[in-house]
Amino acid sequence: MKKVFIIAEAGVNHNGNIEIAKNMVDVAKKAGADAVKFQTFIAENLASKYAIKAEYQTITTNSNESQLQMLKKLELKINEYKELAEYCDKKKILFLSTPFDMDSITFLENLEMKIFKIPSGEITNLPYLEKIGLLNKRIILSTGMADLGEIEDALDVLTEAGTKKENITVLHCNTEYPTPYEDVNLNAMITIKEAFKINVGYSDHTLGIEVPIAAVALGATVIEKHFTLDKNMPGPDNKASLTPDELYKMIKAIRNIEKALGQGIKKASHSEMKNKPIARKSIVARKKIKKGDFFTLANMTVKRPGTGINPMEWDKILGMVAKKDFNEDELIEI
Repeated sequence: MKKVFIIAEAGVNHNGNIEIAKNMVDVAKKAGADAVKFQTFIAENLASKYAIKAEYQTITTNSNESQLQMLKKLELKINEYKELAEYCDKKKILFLSTPFDMDSITFLENLEMKIFKIPSGEITNLPYLEKIGLLNKRIILSTGMADLGEIEDALDVLTEAGTKKENITVLHCNTEYPTPYEDVNLNAMITIKEAFKINVGYSDHTLGIEVPIAAVALGATVIEKHFTLDKNMPGPDNKASLTPDELYKMIKAIRNIEKALGQGIKKASHSEMKNKPIARKSIVARKKIKKGDFFTLANMTVKRPGTGINPMEWDKILGMVAKKDFNEDELIEI
């Protein structure tokens, strides 16, 4: 990809409300994201009644309810995902949704979703990986909580099922909400790239926008970041998500970094060429020089502007004979 692919992660921050979800599509589009991503699941297929919530979820939601009870409140109706996909198409932003169970994979495939995002929690789910690998689609694989061995195993399953390696992008990720800066380990993204010779990106759960911007500077081709309409809304992820204004600022900064990275060829840029003769220097007369005098250390020096003889020619000029008179500060000519 020539430009960074930016996913505005709506996730479940709509709290099961289709109208809020549509408003989030509008925000993602206005901010300049390439895609807006939701989460597709049937709560009973995702978590058992015995599954407990993560520590951060007990803080941000009702601590007395189970994970299953929490997920039930965050579900969209299955037909509402089709409505969202159509709304995204109308707004000209790519619709994505992460499937969290086998039925959701089938449903999203029937929606002809172009890219399948595998969440960190499914990286060790072999039948799930096989089913997505068989689709032979573009895949984005998050790797929160995983080590290199688990990433390798997941990639093997996906490629053996039929997905080409060049169609997979692996996202470095930390699955803590919010992620402490000291746990980000952004250099691990480079390790993944070098270990598997694969496209890499970064899925961010830190507070703020600095780390995803840094990831782009390090070579991320995909950035994923949660956002919300309001951090004070109920729900497990809102407090660790970006506001609409923060999302806009992050995307603007990433696009600026893309421009700043350039092509890697070191040469004078178009914009600085006009400053070259102003900032550089030439060989000039230190004092009056008479025709027939030798050019010496005593009568030559180097000063701006840079429109005369390049000072790198100093040794060549030294000892030559002046063919004309030169006044002090006049550019030397030969």
